[in-house]
Amino acid sequence: MRHRGAVAGLLPALLVAACGIDVASSDDPHGGADAGVVAPSLAEVTPLADPRAWSGDVQAVAADQAVDPVTDRPEPELPVTVTDAQGTEVTVSDVSRILALDVYGTLARTVFELGLGDNVVGRDVSTQFEEARDLPLVTHDGHDLAAEAILEADPSVIVTDTSLGPWDVVLQMRDAGIPVVVVESERGLDRVGDLTREIATALGVPDEGERLAKRTQRELDAAVDRIADVAPDDLSGQLRTLFLYVRGQSGIYYLFGEESGADSLIDALGLYDVAEEIGWNGMRPITDEALVAAQPDLVLMMSGGLESAGGVDGLLERLPALANTPAGENERFVHMADSQILGFGPETAAVLEALAVAVYAPEAVS
Repeated sequence: MRHRGAVAGLLPALLVAACGIDVASSDDPHGGADAGVVAPSLAEVTPLADPRAWSGDVQAVAADQAVDPVTDRPEPELPVTVTDAQGTEVTVSDVSRILALDVYGTLARTVFELGLGDNVVGRDVSTQFEEARDLPLVTHDGHDLAAEAILEADPSVIVTDTSLGPWDVVLQMRDAGIPVVVVESERGLDRVGDLTREIATALGVPDEGERLAKRTQRELDAAVDRIADVAPDDLSGQLRTLFLYVRGQSGIYYLFGEESGADSLIDALGLYDVAEEIGWNGMRPITDEALVAAQPDLVLMMSGGLESAGGVDGLLERLPALANTPAGENERFVHMADSQILGFGPETAAVLEALAVAVYAPEAVS
């Protein structure tokens, strides 16, 4: 199983920063789509003998998991000085009031799993797990950072990446004297542990970070092994798969290729990464030529993206070349909440398993 790296910023995050595109446009963990049926575990389903023997779109929904901190009483070692992902030296001396903000809600979930959830004083729109839902929002109009709301929360430290904007708000917080630690925006299966350690080190709990990173990796390895047991071994049996990022209202149609983070997801699911075959690197606007060359059997997407294009029918109308592929002809799409599918945080194992059930036993969730 190949776990390749991801380009910095991961594709939706870069698009948010560069184009002002929302990954989810409301206070909704499913990116505007209906909740769907929570996926059972792989052990509870019978995979199809032929992974191509189904049609229609399927929403993968990972079961909500209660926060399970690696410790109930962390004792941060402060002050701590770190050089963040942008090369800025930041000294953190107080973690009593934390804001952890990114486009997927991954950073806040990690802080809670480190045992510092009681110190979190606000949330972004993607932070949707039960333990954080009552926290005040510090984003508005989707994922725009709200300076007034952040200042009202009176954070002692902010942990973020480059996936939210406007960036001037982040700079404003620094000018206000708030320590802001910018962690790597690069996401992928091989980056989950590194991201966890970055956050933990900045908050003065490196030992807890190591414990959480190891626990998450064990869960991830176990999920990948379970998927390998049901995925076809031979290349000819594997579903030719593409990951599309779509914002129909903005006319945005991107294919996520090699080193995008989506490639590691496709690999872990035991699918055939068509982007590698056609030499598609990073993220680029999709072309008819690429779709014709790819001939995907399956398309992975964000639920909000599919909805923004008018569902499967609307997407195929907008992309006629996709309609003439096996995926289009069978309307074979698997989609998942915008805030989950490429978050690559503590819940990654559950996300992978839910996607695998949707791919290999779609009747269990449709």
